[in-house]
Amino acid sequence: MIKFPPHSPLSSEQQSQLSVAVSSMDSQQLAWLGGFLSGLQSDASGGAEPIADRKLTVLYGTESGNSEELAEQVLKAGKKKGFKSQILNMSETTPAALADAGTLLVIVSTWGDGDPPEAAEEFYKAFMEAEISLAGVDFSVCALGDTSYDQFCETGKQIDARLEKLGATRIVDRADCDVDYDEAFQQWSTLVWKQLGDSVAASSVVAAASSGQIYDKKNPFPAEVIDNQLLSGEYSAKETIHVELSLEGSGFDYQPGDVLAVIPRNANDVVDAIIKASGLDATTTVNVKVVGDKKLSDALTEDLDITGLSRKIVSAWQGISASEELAQLLDDAAKGEFKAWSHGREIIDLIEDYPAKNLTAQQLVDMLRKLPPRLYSIASSPKAHPGEVHLTIAAVRYDTHGKSRKGVASTYLADEAKKGAPVSVYVHQNKNFRLPENGDTPIIMVGPGTGIAPFRAFVEERAETEAKGESWLFFGDQKYNEDFLYQLELQDHLKEGSLTRLDVAFSRDQPEKVYVQHKMLENAAAIWSWLEKGAHFYVCGDASRMAKDVHDALLEIIATEGDKSPEEADQYLATLKKEKRYQRDVY
Repeated sequence: MIKFPPHSPLSSEQQSQLSVAVSSMDSQQLAWLGGFLSGLQSDASGGAEPIADRKLTVLYGTESGNSEELAEQVLKAGKKKGFKSQILNMSETTPAALADAGTLLVIVSTWGDGDPPEAAEEFYKAFMEAEISLAGVDFSVCALGDTSYDQFCETGKQIDARLEKLGATRIVDRADCDVDYDEAFQQWSTLVWKQLGDSVAASSVVAAASSGQIYDKKNPFPAEVIDNQLLSGEYSAKETIHVELSLEGSGFDYQPGDVLAVIPRNANDVVDAIIKASGLDATTTVNVKVVGDKKLSDALTEDLDITGLSRKIVSAWQGISASEELAQLLDDAAKGEFKAWSHGREIIDLIEDYPAKNLTAQQLVDMLRKLPPRLYSIASSPKAHPGEVHLTIAAVRYDTHGKSRKGVASTYLADEAKKGAPVSVYVHQNKNFRLPENGDTPIIMVGPGTGIAPFRAFVEERAETEAKGESWLFFGDQKYNEDFLYQLELQDHLKEGSLTRLDVAFSRDQPEKVYVQHKMLENAAAIWSWLEKGAHFYVCGDASRMAKDVHDALLEIIATEGDKSPEEADQYLATLKKEKRYQRDVY
């Protein structure tokens, strides 16, 4: 007997009749019948009209926009293949809506070490607790993540398991994609469409149709550096720079709140150290996946991540070096020990401390992942700086385990991106961090340190559009005289009225530490008044401490000034988030 899928449009009687008829046919007869029925369908439908009973739902949860971009590709492919297709953002739907999904394709990223994307938090929590039946729903999950984190693709893994537990039927195994996700995504989508049926290749649906020069993630634009200047003072404990890049000829268009992806290069001294420690010849020809043949030194400089130490990298090196000590560290029972050991270490430490005999250059290249782009909040308004894009960068330099370390992209921009030099970039939309459409709407911005970047763009944009809405900025850093980024610009905006209020917190100018959340609490009544007038609240900066402290301070303000219980304050903030009046760009 034939087992029909849950979404079959045939009645029980039709299924029974067809099962009896087909069971007596040989392979040649079945092949002929398949072609005959396909012809009947084509004649009846007149082409790729949506088939009402073949419903496809694409559900995505995104932090930086990658999942949304891939979801839109899948949606287009589904429509072309004849599915009645819809797309759902986790931030704008509920778990109950999935009961009528038909075939459900989920594309979701994991943020940080195992957390769901910021905008998908509410959906994720509700979904993991929901008691609903998804019997009759077919599904597959494409999870995006970063192998440098222990909880790689954790959000996708949890959603995949939960869908099965709620009764949905998995049609294709989950794909777990690293930061270089293109190949893994294409393999997953090919399997999905093969399972669902249709002769159209997924790759042909998402291929670019233009014959002109297109600059994007796969073909980044070589932006010329217009200016590179130090923002922090001579006696600052930080090294903060302002970089201006030309976008002339790129075709890029961006809005305040968007992100610029920078394709960095590894520093020469870091490359040299890797080659020396491995005992390899820098001129050896190696084959880099997708790129092709290159000299080892060029591949390590331009194409590969040679610093980030993950369990996957250590596992690959253990296979090459046969180190018993590494094998013990990788043992699941010693997971906590591995995390403690790996903290602050890089790939160079692995190669030096656990040498491998007879290592080949190709072995080294094959174990390394692609050098990922770095995403930076854009610090300029295109209206204020036509044909340009500005960045605010903190150069990362520190010492661990007896070695000097440095951030790959930040020090590349600080040390190598001098005036006239090209920097490979592409624009990445951040639809979850946008100014209100109505310029009369008040805004409150909290951006300490380099978190000021998008708010410089916001203020410039409002100045250029002569927006009437009030704007309030909370900025903080270490010292007033050394770290007041864009001080003169902000004071000019205050005089001109494009910035209404500016509250600053410099943590090391007095014995007690003062941060932006403290300034918020000092102005609790005014913040509550602005929120009640419809203000949008924005946060940009460090996720591990600052963003959490600001979030907690905001909850306290809502509870005390709004006379609400903790639960009511939580709900108030959840409503702000749902209405896109509480937006965060944190990292």
